[in-house]
Amino acid sequence: MSIIGWIILGLLAGIIAKFLMPGRDPGGIILTTLIGIVGALLGGWLGKVIFDVDSIDGFFELSTWIAAIVGSLVLLAVYRLVAGRRRS
Repeated sequence: MSIIGWIILGLLAGIIAKFLMPGRDPGGIILTTLIGIVGALLGGWLGKVIFDVDSIDGFFELSTWIAAIVGSLVLLAVYRLVAGRRRS
């Protein structure tokens, strides 16, 4: 996938992750996109390590979207834990 494809995938995966895990988060669309992009990479890596599959195949593949969303959810949960501790 190209850089623009990763940015679009990251933005959409980050938005879906925030929709599935509602709550207050500092940051706007840029942070959502970064969480989504890194989450997609994390999800692809976890899919390779745990299930020994290449889960980041192409933009329109279901496995790519599932890996990106699951990775974004994991990263969003970690981000909330870290940001929550820093606020307290």
